[in-house]
Amino acid sequence: MLARLQQVTTLGLILTAALWAGWLLHAGEPLWAVAGSALLIFGYAIFLGVEFLLLRVVNRDDPAPPASARQLLHAWCGEVWTAPLVFCWRQPFRSRAVADWLPQPSARTAMRGVVLVHGFLCNRGLWNPWMQRLRAASVPYVALNLEPVFASLDAYPPCIEEAVRRVESATGRAPVIVAHSMGGLAVRAWLSRCDAVERVHRVVTIGTPHRGTWLGRYAFTRNGIEMRLDSPWQRQLAALELHRQRLDPRGATRFTCFYSHCDNVVFPASTATLPGADNRHVAGSAHVHLAFEPAVFDEVLRRVAEPDLSPSERRAISSA
Repeated sequence: MLARLQQVTTLGLILTAALWAGWLLHAGEPLWAVAGSALLIFGYAIFLGVEFLLLRVVNRDDPAPPASARQLLHAWCGEVWTAPLVFCWRQPFRSRAVADWLPQPSARTAMRGVVLVHGFLCNRGLWNPWMQRLRAASVPYVALNLEPVFASLDAYPPCIEEAVRRVESATGRAPVIVAHSMGGLAVRAWLSRCDAVERVHRVVTIGTPHRGTWLGRYAFTRNGIEMRLDSPWQRQLAALELHRQRLDPRGATRFTCFYSHCDNVVFPASTATLPGADNRHVAGSAHVHLAFEPAVFDEVLRRVAEPDLSPSERRAISSA
């Protein structure tokens, strides 16, 4: 569904720009033809610029390191380049270009697998560069689509459950889950509501609004409203996790949370962190671009190669 919607949006924008340019060129107004077409095609860069101005104001009182003007400019340039690649090419036209890769159960690999969970207004096409690199490294993976697109976050645990089961069946090991943006909240909902903490080796979140985002106040979809700062859904999830942590205190320690002071979607910046998790700040990286930072991929490869904990190690962590 999302791929089709983004296909219509992308092609409609290109057609509108072409019609505008053709009409004004025919009318003898070449400057207006070029200016109007450029605004239609590249107007998203202005919208991104407004987001960066807002995050700079909102982040003033946040404990995350403040971003310099140079870092914000660098992040804006990175997002201006990355966003159309994702939203106008990979997701609408290439979401099925790279298939999931799992070994046959009879030929299990020694490498644990990866489950890739996208965020809001995204699909599995976001992960195309990741899937190509994981396949080259012989790391099994499944990239899922969270559907329905605009449903409550509570609708997504079954999608994650199915993907995790596929990786478990193929590798015989608990996977590493990598989640971008809203996907991290969907994973937390799955962990809490399906009692699934023991079935995941590590969770790596990238720009996830763990405590909501300031921009959520402008959301009107069900899942967008649930990502508002301190929303009822956020409080309910926190209560469930608190109950789970009394039974298994290792829950948060399984998380590595990458966040940035230049995240133009999830801010204040520290809302993308979790107490007790391995929270890692990435300087000068915007929201979508953050998913393609080398440090993030390297961390996932490191976690994939880790051995399983022995029973004695599990007991030691549990009693710590």
